[in-house]
Amino acid sequence: MNEPKEQPAFDRRMLEALVCPQSQATLEYDAEAQELISRSAGLAFPIRDGIPVMLLDEARQL
Repeated sequence: MNEPKEQPAFDRRMLEALVCPQSQATLEYDAEAQELISRSAGLAFPIRDGIPVMLLDEARQL
């Protein structure tokens, strides 16, 4: 039987360097949803395989 693969952990130290590409505001980490949240832009950026995808086309509206 195949066990589910555990996703690589997001390195929280990246939050110090990352900002929202639209608003330039700081981001919040949502560990449960594996997203970075930009409250000022109303967007959530996905984290895939431990890597944040900071593309506006990939973000979902909050």
